[in-house]
Amino acid sequence: MSKKLLSGIILGAAAGAALGILFAPEKGKETRKKIAKKSQDLSGTVASKFNELGEVLKEKFDNIKGDANDMIAKGKQTAKDVKDEAESKFA
Repeated sequence: MSKKLLSGIILGAAAGAALGILFAPEKGKETRKKIAKKSQDLSGTVASKFNELGEVLKEKFDNIKGDANDMIAKGKQTAKDVKDEAESKFA
């Protein structure tokens, strides 16, 4: 999921919740309680989504790092093989 899409979903949910609460026919005290609860819920959701994003990015980084290490090892082995073959032909 892209960062823009995630941000758009979160902001859209926040705006929808805020408008729904503000236009609800209730007393001010009840509305303030609902706003406070929704903001707590939203902050929990945002934190959770950022944690998920962090985990996904870490996993992708680890995969890329592993692939890079594999390619380096293969490159070193190939260079060694070429060197050994050249030495055996010219020795």
